[in-house]
Amino acid sequence: MAQVLEFKLPDLGEGLTEAEIVRWLVSVGDVVAVDQPVVEVETAKAMVEVPCPYGGVVTARFGEEGTELPVGAPLLTVAVGEPEPDGGSAGHGTESSGNVLVGYGTAAPAARRRRVRRPSGGAGAGFGGAEGSGGEGEVPGGSAVLQDAGDAGAGRTAPEAAGPGAKVGSGPGGVVAVVSPIVRKLARDQGLDLREVRGSGPEGLILRGDVERALAARVEADVRVAEAPAPHIPEGHRTALRGVRGAVADKLARSRREIPDATCWVDADATELMHARAAMNAATGPSAGPKISVLALLARICTAALARYPELNATVDMERREIVRIDEVHLGFAAQTPRGLVVPVVRDAHARGAESLSAEFARLTESARAGTLTPGELTGGTFTLNNYGVFGVDGSTPIINHPEAAMLGVGRITPKPWVHQGELAVRQVVQLSLTFDHRVCDGGTAGGFLRYVADCVEQPAVLLRSL
Repeated sequence: MAQVLEFKLPDLGEGLTEAEIVRWLVSVGDVVAVDQPVVEVETAKAMVEVPCPYGGVVTARFGEEGTELPVGAPLLTVAVGEPEPDGGSAGHGTESSGNVLVGYGTAAPAARRRRVRRPSGGAGAGFGGAEGSGGEGEVPGGSAVLQDAGDAGAGRTAPEAAGPGAKVGSGPGGVVAVVSPIVRKLARDQGLDLREVRGSGPEGLILRGDVERALAARVEADVRVAEAPAPHIPEGHRTALRGVRGAVADKLARSRREIPDATCWVDADATELMHARAAMNAATGPSAGPKISVLALLARICTAALARYPELNATVDMERREIVRIDEVHLGFAAQTPRGLVVPVVRDAHARGAESLSAEFARLTESARAGTLTPGELTGGTFTLNNYGVFGVDGSTPIINHPEAAMLGVGRITPKPWVHQGELAVRQVVQLSLTFDHRVCDGGTAGGFLRYVADCVEQPAVLLRSL
């Protein structure tokens, strides 16, 4: 007589407590095999196909598509023990695989996972019917031993090739006995070799708790190493990290520690920009003004680019978990002084023209070298321009000036071979790099900003459209 078993929504790990039914993969009356995916659910983490641990006939489904169910709620019922239409057996009583999840997000390729028959002395060992016909078996007790190529590392023997006498279980030298892909993913994310984990489940099955205990043991070992006496540092000339140098060290370390930064860069033909600057500075007569610096032109391009991509003129408030966009552009610029690196700030740079920017850069640079900058002139920046080209270098990946969200780096402008109007020519080329906080935007925004800056450098007329 058939026995009706209830299959409940399993614990999907990662602290998840509910899932939404996206699509049923079986209907009432369908025959299902052990570990066959029966429903696709969506959690807060990913889309997951849930396998049924019983083989038999589906007698009921619980929940329509779009329904949200808590972990432990009934999903479906399966009648086991009834003969299949072709005369085969749907299972052996209430035996099940114990495998509660086939994939994490999407199903893994078949070539990466195999079931292995644990040597038992009987040719008929395993779950009969559809499962046994393909030459794959089950470990006694119903727990499938799965091998993931990412778990055991390159060069490991595949489970099906282990041969008689191979150790099916966990621990050094054995086939990795782990069912849950959540467990495998946890180990992979933490760089833990599952071959070194001793499983506490049936037949040496590695459970999530085993991995967590192994990770905790590793942390304890790291702490012991950290608490060991520091190695002897040879005596030599020592410079105290205090004053400007100490403040810079603290700020750079905080930026690296807190900001997930990324950098993109592009080479640009600055020949036309240099021609435009030369023409501005060659003007005479009553309309002639002070000389315009290259830094001022680049700053004016930056403010125009930030007007198009305001996501980069921002900061991140992690306490409130908010991105704060700032309306005004207070432009910092890196200045090297005898006392070290400082970043003076040009207030309201977005409202200044090239002449005003040139004058303010000159004033702040002179004050920086004299050591007379006020705290207000060194704080409050929203975006930084770093002209490291003055040191004769082409490129760099600068560290963001915390708590800002981005920094534009400018290398030296130097003659280089360049394809211009279809012909090879010597042009004034500069490398531009943008380091940005990946929390405030994606690469598309950062790339768009940098491309606009490069277009303005190559064709200054592009900038006139935004003036």
